[in-house]
Amino acid sequence: MTLPFDGAIRSFYETEAPEDVRDIIKTAQGKTILSPSFPYNKRMKRQDYDDQIYALQIELVKFQTWVRDTNQRIVVLFEGRDAAGKGGTIKRFRENLNPRSAHVVALSKPTERESGEWYFQRYVRHLPTKGEILFLDRSWYNRGVVEHVFDFCTSDQRSKWFEQVNPFENMLVEDGISLSKIWLNVGRAAQLQRFMDRETDPLKQWKLSWIDVEGLKRWDAYSDAIWETLSKTHTDNCPWTIIRSDDKRRARINAIRSVLSKYEYTGRDDSALGLTDPKIAGGPEVWDA
Repeated sequence: MTLPFDGAIRSFYETEAPEDVRDIIKTAQGKTILSPSFPYNKRMKRQDYDDQIYALQIELVKFQTWVRDTNQRIVVLFEGRDAAGKGGTIKRFRENLNPRSAHVVALSKPTERESGEWYFQRYVRHLPTKGEILFLDRSWYNRGVVEHVFDFCTSDQRSKWFEQVNPFENMLVEDGISLSKIWLNVGRAAQLQRFMDRETDPLKQWKLSWIDVEGLKRWDAYSDAIWETLSKTHTDNCPWTIIRSDDKRRARINAIRSVLSKYEYTGRDDSALGLTDPKIAGGPEVWDA
């Protein structure tokens, strides 16, 4: 089987990955990898997950009905390290919602025209109208992290972005948009194992890009950029919810709970909604580089 990027991910694992990361992956033998600092030593049981996610998706349907009936405008923004589970988490949010008013936007590389616009402009075009929910699979936070790590922007451009991002989000909130910011974080060994799984799975190879390959070598640069970005953009009006996602099941459940718990929507069932796990979801204090 032909591997994308000539098997560069497997090569990185064999020749460049830190020894402790290789040891964790070898010991796991293909099972779910939980970082040494992860607060649980086993992932959530499948039956517990199925029961809870089903109940939460019923709550999401109620939530969407309330959004429509009360003309709410909702934005749920997802960021995180590559392979942290953004796409899978968004899928669990949206899979039982009416797609006419619950949209996913995952923008590709800016066009030449977009590169000449105000940085936030292409995102503004997709903001929801009354009765809609927007799920952003990556966002204007590209400038704070990915563009910085790969020198796709200048230091001046990033500094200007830091000056504008909090006021921009405040404007959204002041205009009546409800903004939730979710940061999914994953340990280094778990990330590398997920990349290797994608490399050999023809149904998932499309998820890989050369940035993923090169990014494996820039873990520390990512960590620095992430922490700086989180610390500067975690505000009272627009706080971050950090989700530790080594265990995808716990991550998805806590991401949904963290969003729904903000709203007193019609028919809300607190026993079905449950409480977010503070070991898995919280502010920047739960972020683990």
